[in-house]
Amino acid sequence: MDPLIPEIANATSGLLDQAGIFLRSLMIPWRLYQVAGIVALLFLTLLLRRVVSTRFTDFVRAREGRPKWQLRWAVVLNNNIGLAIYALLAWSTVAVMQQVTWPSRSHLIGISATIATALLAIGIAAKIIRNRSLSRMVTWAAGIWVVVNILNFQDGVLIFLDSLAVTFGDFRMSALTVIKALIVTGLLVSGARLITRGATNRIRANPDLSPSMQVLAIKMVQMSLFGGAVFVGLKAVGFDLTGLAVLSGAIGVGLGFGLQKVVSNLVSGIIILLDKSIKPGDVISLGETFGWIESLGARYVSVVTRDGKEYLIPNEDLITGQVVNWSHSDEFVRLDLYFGASYADDPHLVRKLAIKAAGRVTRVLNDRATVCHIVGFGDSSVDYILRFWIRDPTDGLTNIKGNVFLALWDIFKENGISIPFPQREVKVVGGTMPVAGEPVAPRPTAP
Repeated sequence: MDPLIPEIANATSGLLDQAGIFLRSLMIPWRLYQVAGIVALLFLTLLLRRVVSTRFTDFVRAREGRPKWQLRWAVVLNNNIGLAIYALLAWSTVAVMQQVTWPSRSHLIGISATIATALLAIGIAAKIIRNRSLSRMVTWAAGIWVVVNILNFQDGVLIFLDSLAVTFGDFRMSALTVIKALIVTGLLVSGARLITRGATNRIRANPDLSPSMQVLAIKMVQMSLFGGAVFVGLKAVGFDLTGLAVLSGAIGVGLGFGLQKVVSNLVSGIIILLDKSIKPGDVISLGETFGWIESLGARYVSVVTRDGKEYLIPNEDLITGQVVNWSHSDEFVRLDLYFGASYADDPHLVRKLAIKAAGRVTRVLNDRATVCHIVGFGDSSVDYILRFWIRDPTDGLTNIKGNVFLALWDIFKENGISIPFPQREVKVVGGTMPVAGEPVAPRPTAP
């Protein structure tokens, strides 16, 4: 027989006996009257809650332009307005009854008012935790614990929760230990979140740090604080972290083979932040992707293109691939444009007109020489390359190339320069080309 079963049975029996004593104590006439009063207060609270909540919501909606944090706390208060109304009604009832009768005759109502006040405080304080699941878990755990303590059930509940345990060798983990760990860790993580938020604002306001170093510093602060919060929380409730370290090492070795890409992306992200090769706001091109770096993540880099598409590029691709950073070290960028002109046109005139056409475009720099060269004699045209400079690649590359092509078209049309179509010369050997509509003579057969 499992030795834990008798322990659980005894703890359950003790808890039920304690609950039975409490329920029998409610059968006293004056306590029954108080129970009826509590029910009446609850009913009145439900009626008032609808009216007060509606008016409070209208009041908040009428306050336009308020900071988000004020609106957030207004929503929290509205969600807990029922508890606030009941606590106010219960405490008012207790104050009146203590003036007109014996204090003991309002004892239960006072207990209910205390519980409502404590739950209201817990519900408001738990909203500091941004994670909804964690906030709800902390709210329920703390609320149950407060109610149990106010009703003096803590001894029986503690014994019962401690009896619900699992043993691994010398390590014993009970439900009580898990609940304590969740509450303590949740509070520490919330505190770490607040500290991280303040540290993040200070780091971003520091002009001596580059954007990439700011991201790295923020990530290091977050990892240190949250990791420390979890470690301290587990240590505070008595968890033996020695066995956990051995277990995590074994799991780490196993996951290392299956998560090579993830680990590679994490390491690549740290390298990118350290060498400052790219940073938020840079304009890069990787393969067919051209856009702005929106943010640097632990696993990927967010790149937003001019058409509004957001590409999540793994950090490893930025390390191993050929990345063009248009705004890394120099604001000046040279662009190459290829075009062709007819063999009948003077190449000297074509070169001069092409340089003149580029000078007509606003974004093309005039203080840096625009050049045009012949790069070959093609099948249908003389091939040229036009090279010009810009200083604002962040405003786009395709649009500036399109504007230069339009300027070439206009100036060539003004000066009679033709852009030839592909041409092919066909020669017929041993005969003439057939004329449309005439029958084709049959080919002679071999003797």
